[in-house]
Amino acid sequence: MNMNNSQIGTRQTRAAMPVALRYGLPLVILAGLALLPLVVSGYGTFQLTMLMNYAIAILGIVVLTGYCGQISLGQGAFYGLGAYVAAILIDKAQVSYLLALPLAALTTFLFGALFSLPALRLKGLYLALATFSLAIAFPQLLKHPALEGLTGGVLGIALMPPEAPSFLPLTADHWLYLIALLSAAFAIFATLGLLRSRIGRAFIAIRDNPIAAVAMGVDMPRYKALAFAFSAMLTGAAGALSAITVQYVAPDSFTIFLSITLLVGAVIGGVNSVWGVIFGALFIQFVPNLADQLSKSAPWMVYGLALILVVVFLPDGVSSLFRRLVDQLFPNLAQRQSGPSGLPGLDNPGNAARPAAAASPSQ
Repeated sequence: MNMNNSQIGTRQTRAAMPVALRYGLPLVILAGLALLPLVVSGYGTFQLTMLMNYAIAILGIVVLTGYCGQISLGQGAFYGLGAYVAAILIDKAQVSYLLALPLAALTTFLFGALFSLPALRLKGLYLALATFSLAIAFPQLLKHPALEGLTGGVLGIALMPPEAPSFLPLTADHWLYLIALLSAAFAIFATLGLLRSRIGRAFIAIRDNPIAAVAMGVDMPRYKALAFAFSAMLTGAAGALSAITVQYVAPDSFTIFLSITLLVGAVIGGVNSVWGVIFGALFIQFVPNLADQLSKSAPWMVYGLALILVVVFLPDGVSSLFRRLVDQLFPNLAQRQSGPSGLPGLDNPGNAARPAAAASPSQ
């Protein structure tokens, strides 16, 4: 059948639309977010910076729990470890904060890999209890007299605010926000790339059916350790950014309640959705502050009520509402992609088992 030039052009335009939306729209959004400090107050910029930090930390839970099926209640310890490593490097070793961030991420990656070795023998509730004990012990370890000279004991460590480069007409708060924004964007797209790869399909296979995954040749201990280390690295990087943002670290800032808060954010946003970390971070950053204006005990009541509502009415998290909106606004895009991320199975856990068969660590 012959087609005229207008028909060919129409088809090419339709084929190009998903590509433009997939690559052009994130860049436009990123540019718009970078300009937000110009229209908000200094405290508003601080809140936006913490929002990005929380998004990175929640992303670690999404990878470990949502895609690998490993339950962790100790993310607050990794968050605190990253914060303290960055603070010690900056305060004691006079290391640049731009260098301290990747060093803190690397340290938490190695620590997560080491912790995963004994944890690999555990699963389900027992793994959750092991990570819970880590979160309980970490603040007390920071207060130990043997480490007081390094960690500052109960007094913690105070940091000087980082200054923006002289060639950039930015305030210190705006510069720090840009670092957090770019770090969050890099973490999200790096995670999307990981989950799109053979490694990500192996994670999903382990989560959905461990016995079948082993039968297909998936090296379960190796991939569980990798998931744990990668999750710890993301959470530690978020903690390092938080230490530089708040300019202070102390043991009481990294209690078990921080781990619970991050887990609540993951559930609210959608534990199976990479993009859901934005909604989870929005919740834990702004909703408790609004509730605190009503009553000092209101934040925890809001946490409990929000969890009940999400589990009952939105089991896939708030991100599932966003996905439905995208499907309605862009039906052609919805037919080409299985989720807002454009990755098969990444935002629809029911489809995860199909690509899992392609995972083969022997290659």
